[in-house]
Amino acid sequence: MAKSNTKRKLVGLVSEASGHRTYYTTKNSQNTTEKISLKKYDPTIRAHALYTETKKSLGRNEVKQKKH
Repeated sequence: MAKSNTKRKLVGLVSEASGHRTYYTTKNSQNTTEKISLKKYDPTIRAHALYTETKKSLGRNEVKQKKH
């Protein structure tokens, strides 16, 4: 089983050409503080494009606090 207390965070990669989030990867945010940008294949435009890092959830799956 994987360790639960890891410093690696799951991030999504968004294409600058099409705006789709196709790839996900993990990065150690303690060692690399700047955003990742990788050149990867974009299947929507069928060409290689630059992908930049964003948050994985983008606000859709955030846990809401309970009202007491």
